[in-house]
Amino acid sequence: MSPGGRSMVAVEVAPSARQVPADRRARVHALAPAVVYLAVRAIGLVVLAWMAGSDLIHELSSWDGAWLLAIAGSGYAGVPADMLDAFGSRTPETPLGFFPGYPWLVGAIGLLTGANLVAAGLVVSAAAGVAAAYGLTRIGELVPGGSRRAGLLLTALFAATPMGVVLSMTYTEALFCALAAWALVGVLRSQWLLAGACAAGAGLVRPTATALVAAVGLAALTAVVSRRDGWRPWAGGLLAAGGVLGYLGYVALRTGALDGWFRIQREGWGWYFDGGAATTRYATTVLSSGERVFDVLTVLSLVASLALLGVAVSMRLPWPLLVYGAVTLLTVLGTEGLMNAKPRLLVPAFVLLLPVALGLARRRTGTAVVVTAGAALASAWFGGYALTIWPYGI
Repeated sequence: MSPGGRSMVAVEVAPSARQVPADRRARVHALAPAVVYLAVRAIGLVVLAWMAGSDLIHELSSWDGAWLLAIAGSGYAGVPADMLDAFGSRTPETPLGFFPGYPWLVGAIGLLTGANLVAAGLVVSAAAGVAAAYGLTRIGELVPGGSRRAGLLLTALFAATPMGVVLSMTYTEALFCALAAWALVGVLRSQWLLAGACAAGAGLVRPTATALVAAVGLAALTAVVSRRDGWRPWAGGLLAAGGVLGYLGYVALRTGALDGWFRIQREGWGWYFDGGAATTRYATTVLSSGERVFDVLTVLSLVASLALLGVAVSMRLPWPLLVYGAVTLLTVLGTEGLMNAKPRLLVPAFVLLLPVALGLARRRTGTAVVVTAGAALASAWFGGYALTIWPYGI
């Protein structure tokens, strides 16, 4: 063959040879958020399986998860009569304390799992967690000083929050966080319909959506006042409040009281806003004479959240993120209720982890890996302890 022929073969083969690594890098880049999230959650599940033994599936669908699955299977009216509220009572309105978004989705997926609602619930939570991972990674890229590395670290820290175990349970946190993360991505990118639609969906999942409505609504109002983006901020801002207001209105009609949902929470579950008085009393008692490890760690998680909010403000992170984080934290700290459930309620306040993620992103890879691995192991133990040893609800 002539030298020219060999040259022609080289020209034809070389691009293909170079394409393989490029394709592999693209796949790694695309899968990284899911892999990081699932790897951290896998550590938590392995530790929980070790602590729970054959009761693993039961633990993953316990407490509020059992209520949500019952609603998914039979609707609000079909919840078994032996399921009681926190005070051992029950009225026809008691199940209405749980928002419908997660049960609706679990019921739909249950059609694909042969009516196995536990499997459906775990699938929904796992898929929603992965969706949240991609949203969080994008937030880490979009904030000032952010990067892909910071986004992946934010995802890892989110999966390793103290009560990150609920992200793998038949609970609402994973689905809510997925919708909240993408709503905030919509705000940061001025994609108002995305922000509004995700906020509306989140409003059908958890009452924590009030924080999201505040962030999206104020950001949309700012865009309207500054005459940016035409009609889209109007639509996004109005749409954002539709979910939570719609469900609260539905419960008001069912109960015949404008504050129907809030009455159910207070009378059946002991949750109501008191401006932080109960949390302050609890923290003071635990720090002065607390002997139970779980109580001490609960207080430390609350104090750490306040500190992280202060750091986030000092870093001048985008103000819609600060509004979301601050209002979420306010609802947790300012509410009377089961104090040991508060680390779980802080899971949606993922924006408070941004200062840590941004700081770690500037460190050596080894340092970032050690910190996130340590957080994952600590979270695994904390979640396992909460489910298998601690006698109270989460």
